[in-house]
Amino acid sequence: MTTPYPSREVWLLHADGSATIHRTGAEVVITSPKGDDIESVARFDFKAPNNEAVYKTLVLDMRIAWEAGARHLIAYSDSPHIVKQLKERIKLKRIA
Repeated sequence: MTTPYPSREVWLLHADGSATIHRTGAEVVITSPKGDDIESVARFDFKAPNNEAVYKTLVLDMRIAWEAGARHLIAYSDSPHIVKQLKERIKLKRIA
């Protein structure tokens, strides 16, 4: 996969959320530059908007990715609204 930062070790994060009448949840897969996957599933036993579940799960999993060594992360979601929120709220530092 070609990334906008070819000289850096880029991690990938893919998120997918779902909501029903009784539950809300999201699944996230974090992929290291070496191809190792970290899978995470969050389930909430209360009704919440799908976007809220995906957003909260993404924030938690970005912390997991950071602790695993990710410094350059590209996040993908089935919700463009979530990606926009993350871009607005998180300041990324560029390391030259």
